[in-house]
Amino acid sequence: MAHKSRWGVGLVLAVSGLMALWWINRSEPEHPMHLELYGNVDIRQVDLSFRVAGRLEHVSADEGDSVDRGDTIASLEQDDFEDAVALAEAELNAQQALLDALEAGSRPEEIGQAEAHVEQSRAALVFAQATLGRQETLAERNVASHQLHDEAQMQVDLASARLRAAQQTLTLLRQGPREEDKRAARAHRDALSVSLQLARRRLEDASLTVPNQGIILTRTREPGAVIAAGEPIFTLSLSAPIWVRTYVDEPDLGHIQPGMEVVVTTDSGGRYQGRIGFISPVAEFTPRTVQTRELRTSLVYRVRVVVVDPDDGLRQGMPVTVHVDLPADDE
Repeated sequence: MAHKSRWGVGLVLAVSGLMALWWINRSEPEHPMHLELYGNVDIRQVDLSFRVAGRLEHVSADEGDSVDRGDTIASLEQDDFEDAVALAEAELNAQQALLDALEAGSRPEEIGQAEAHVEQSRAALVFAQATLGRQETLAERNVASHQLHDEAQMQVDLASARLRAAQQTLTLLRQGPREEDKRAARAHRDALSVSLQLARRRLEDASLTVPNQGIILTRTREPGAVIAAGEPIFTLSLSAPIWVRTYVDEPDLGHIQPGMEVVVTTDSGGRYQGRIGFISPVAEFTPRTVQTRELRTSLVYRVRVVVVDPDDGLRQGMPVTVHVDLPADDE
């Protein structure tokens, strides 16, 4: 029994010694020097449409055409838009003329005419008063009837009212238009100016221009068609930027960071320089479109790679491989 116990203790010590020796001499896990990520080319597309409705008059681009920023590739019939601009300009000019008249005030000729009217009304009042005086004298002597006296009094009252009206008209002309009228005229002028700008903008919107360099993918309408505002006429594939959408496993996530230089290769032998532009902070399941060496369902992180100096060799959805050289001291 004692012999078996000594043998068992010796065996345990031997195993413990071997484990300790293995632990001391174990090798650290090798640090990866290179990563290969698999993804697809991601090119942005833009639907081009008019901001206004109208009848399509001219189309100058077709599918497959290369276009540059600022190129006009379609236009609507512009007669209605040009007429709207002309009408807005005429209304604005009329209102501006009215405002100019209000701000200029009364003309000297108008004031002079009003002064002459005042003097005429004053003379008429003096004549009416003289006539009334004679009629009063005759009425006191019973030479004239009281009816003539009353008529003379009425003429005096009428001449006096006319004089007051003429004097008030002269005062208003000397003071000029009210400030409230001027402000209302200015506000109307400003509103018509905005209407003119809107009409001119609608005229510009009757021409469809390219926002960025690219290639026309689809053309959906032909000249003569009535187009609604916002209805797509073309689909444009942008020449830049061109990205690669790829995914990285969680164990490799710590080895990459935004700004790292990478190489993007295609199955046809194309080779492009790129850099990591974005790493998603949210994990997701491996998409079905991603082909990896190990076909398994696992959590990955989406990575966007920006391709430097792309060309026509990269097409939407094309599978590519992203090669990442990792620094030796990367942890």
